[in-house]
Amino acid sequence: MDEIGTPFCITVDHQTLEDETVTIRYRDSMKQERIKIKDISNKII
Repeated sequence: MDEIGTPFCITVDHQTLEDETVTIRYRDSMKQERIKIKDISNKII
């Protein structure tokens, strides 16, 4: 995804089912953070 210019990636995993969170990884900084699903739209805008 980095090669086509996607600015971030959202990962859904086993923990998502437990606590309704996902991991967002930012392409340029490689920073990762775990956030609630309901907060995704606030982070990516």
